[in-house]
Amino acid sequence: MEAILSVRNLTRVFSRKGKERFTAVKHVSFDLMPGECLGIIGESGSGKTTLINMITRLLDATEGQIILDGEEITNLSGKALRKVYASMQMVFQTPTESFDPRCRLGDGIGESLRNAGRSRADTKTEAARLLEECGLPAEFAERYPHQVSGGQCQRAAIARALAIRPKILICDEATSALDVTIQKEILELLNRLRREKGTDLSILFICHDIALVQQFCDRVLVMYHGEIVEEGTPDNVIRNPQNDYTKRLIDSIL
Repeated sequence: MEAILSVRNLTRVFSRKGKERFTAVKHVSFDLMPGECLGIIGESGSGKTTLINMITRLLDATEGQIILDGEEITNLSGKALRKVYASMQMVFQTPTESFDPRCRLGDGIGESLRNAGRSRADTKTEAARLLEECGLPAEFAERYPHQVSGGQCQRAAIARALAIRPKILICDEATSALDVTIQKEILELLNRLRREKGTDLSILFICHDIALVQQFCDRVLVMYHGEIVEEGTPDNVIRNPQNDYTKRLIDSIL
């Protein structure tokens, strides 16, 4: 089975006026397999966000390759780059900020469908179905982001991300702004979606909480100072850490 996403020697160097060049990500390589949930953990400043911004092409790589479903996307732009987002969608840390506050949730969920040429009636029906798939009543399509709780808004954000049936869902600290009970519910939702979609959906789970990664992910990469310093199954990494940083990270939660 071929990887749905391959990252090879990805590097990002920032040049700051009047200061030395700063390397935020250094020669990072990994594969994401179809149907796999891969966790990427590390403290703030470890390079997680820069790495994801390069993978989603919000930021150009200084060096390296990004291969999505067999196609190199490292230097794509314009219309070719827009096609990438049909295969890769993100769920952000603060869902209410990711929706337009002036628009109803159903409009936000249906935007990508309308852009793909679906009729207004078809889009409305599909938005309702997606909300129900993510554990919300269909009538939530008529609500505004400020009229729902954080957990409900995150469910709607997941529904929006799934609208165009992406092959990869990138969860960027998607549970960190929620309380523990709601975190559990969102992880249960994501686990159910994984079971139902099988190899058609892979997840990159960006997190700073190794305990959450242990509950949810098949493999984990540990980032420190822009590099991957450890990788393996969550259980193996937690029980037998090889890197000093990983040991400190685990000690901080035990």
